[in-house]
Amino acid sequence: MSKTQEVPDLLEELDPSKTTDRPWITIVWDDPVNLMNYVTYVFMKLFGYSKEKAHQLMMKVHNDGKAVVSSGSREAMERDVQRLHEHGLWATLQRDDGF
Repeated sequence: MSKTQEVPDLLEELDPSKTTDRPWITIVWDDPVNLMNYVTYVFMKLFGYSKEKAHQLMMKVHNDGKAVVSSGSREAMERDVQRLHEHGLWATLQRDDGF
């Protein structure tokens, strides 16, 4: 392989437009304070989920202790966490690692 072939390959590997950045996720954690109907309502209000989808996520939080409710850029997930906190829910964000 010639050096001219190696350089383009290296440049392609380093090209930021070609690297896939893992998205961030917002996780809602179970808490002993909020009622299940309220959590369902918050998911519908903040994320526009149908009642069925919001209920499914709420049950995942209730049964598994946590659920991923949104994913996207770090900035968007920071906003989602803030909005959830404003509604009294316990939420965090992290990089998506196949959660």
